[in-house]
Amino acid sequence: MPDEAPMPFRRTQLLYFVTVAEEGQVTRAAERLYIAQSALSQAIAHLESYVGFKLLERHPRGVTTTPAGEVFLEKARLVLAATDDALLTAESLARADYGEIAIGYFGLPPACSDPDLIAAFAETHPGIQLVPQELPYPSLPTASWLLEVDVAICCRPAAGPNVVFQPLRAETLIVLVPKEHPFARRPELLVADVLDETFIGFDRSVDPAWASFWSLDEYRGGPAPHLVGKATSAQQRFAMLAAGLGIAVVPAYIAAIVNVLPSVVALPLADADPAVVTLLARKDRQGPLVDALFATARQVAGRSADGLVASAKGRVPDGSS
Repeated sequence: MPDEAPMPFRRTQLLYFVTVAEEGQVTRAAERLYIAQSALSQAIAHLESYVGFKLLERHPRGVTTTPAGEVFLEKARLVLAATDDALLTAESLARADYGEIAIGYFGLPPACSDPDLIAAFAETHPGIQLVPQELPYPSLPTASWLLEVDVAICCRPAAGPNVVFQPLRAETLIVLVPKEHPFARRPELLVADVLDETFIGFDRSVDPAWASFWSLDEYRGGPAPHLVGKATSAQQRFAMLAAGLGIAVVPAYIAAIVNVLPSVVALPLADADPAVVTLLARKDRQGPLVDALFATARQVAGRSADGLVASAKGRVPDGSS
């Protein structure tokens, strides 16, 4: 009687294999996946039986991919990424059917950062709900960073072939400093004042060009000499600010955070170029609802185009009290 063919593998087994390969240990991979080590080992063994060759070499310190396993690993990652993309696209289509738009942000939700846009869209499209969703700081490619939402609001996002942009306004740059900092009693700062300060840093996963803008690298000609922390999100950065670990440069609308962080002061960076706040979306997520939001954004941006920077300067909250 011929041997029975192995049962087809499942997507979860690909995920398990990729995770083990990335961690280099079954123990750490099992912890990351929240499953038992025995179940993880069994899943990998089943996958190896199905493909017909060894994916991993076991040794006392952990595991490494075999040459064939390394080739398969690249393909497995592509399959997982494509599956995730398809599922998230399906969720986006379902939201559109329900009359919802998932709008990504970091720092402050759109109702706080862009009330004019939100109000104008609500007035012309009362049946459409804008659902805010906080995102981590931008990573590359920008299209991948946008996977979980339909649109997002961001300063200086990196361009990409699958991304569309609509500038909203220019924002004055603001320096957030601890209240005990010598700068705290100054009415404003110049770029030269802060270049040698300790900046709150960003994680390596964050778009390096985006991160360097907020550390003023273009004015210094290189990275900040003193960095602390590895923030992946606005909330992490705010926590480090509140702890007095360093300073941070932000667009003016983010400076409103001093209203809930009494240990932080916001100071205009008088001679810095402004940052452009932008509405962006993946091209493959464009549909009638997203197009309508972009149309509203163009109208709102057009009404304020003559005084973009001047209006931004008036948005710095008083953090001195």
